Amino acid sequence: MKLSRAALGLVLLAPLAVRAVEPISLGLALAGVLTGYISYPRLYCLFAECCSQKQSLSRDALQKDLDSKLFGQHLAKKVILNAVSGFISNPKPKKPLTLSLHGWTGTGKNFVSKIIAENIYEGGLNSDYVHLFVATLHFPHVSNITLYKDQLQSWIRGNVSACARSIFIFDEMDKMHAGLIDAIKPYLDYYDNLDGVSYQKAIFVFLSNAGAERITDVALDFWRSGKQREEIKLRDMEHALSVSAFNNKNRI
Repeated sequence: MKLSRAALGLVLLAPLAVRAVEPISLGLALAGVLTGYISYPRLYCLFAECCSQKQSLSRDALQKDLDSKLFGQHLAKKVILNAVSGFISNPKPKKPLTLSLHGWTGTGKNFVSKIIAENIYEGGLNSDYVHLFVATLHFPHVSNITLYKDQLQSWIRGNVSACARSIFIFDEMDKMHAGLIDAIKPYLDYYDNLDGVSYQKAIFVFLSNAGAERITDVALDFWRSGKQREEIKLRDMEHALSVSAFNNKNRI
């Protein structure tokens, strides 16, 4: 590669000039050349993950991942495919993409988040631009809510400033203190920017057990009526989820 060849060329030529150049000067010259190469954005992105590295998302690749890895979730597949692919392909979204995934533990909420992250960044959940928060792990003490709010807002603001296409995943939303939810809400609305930072290209994914019982009830009603699970429409779930979310004291 260009970088290695350039560095190798400098190293090979160094013995010829060693008498004329002080060792410390030679070291500075080498460092300067290498820094020049690495600071060039496109070249840097060959060696490290960049926010702008992946400018688009393949709808076909996302659909293939959802079809081959996610089972029994036909509603989630359709909504996620359309929402994520449509959002990423829009160069000027008016607000951040917000996804709220509900269901019992083990139904695939975290797995779906993983699929989304992997289709946007090669590092997936390990990417520097994907941030996972677990309510009971990261915000365990009610007495520290004020501190958590300040830290969370600062973290969101700092990461979106560094990468507009940042992804934030909040797990156990049904266990998150209402004050923390209020701290997130301003970033989800129709604002061109807040304090000089635009959040319109960011993605927020909320995972919650709230509504799981209602989802089960709807699926059971369909089964008792002799209908297939795949016949359930989004409108069949919307009311049940709305009621559950409203009744949940920690809601967004």
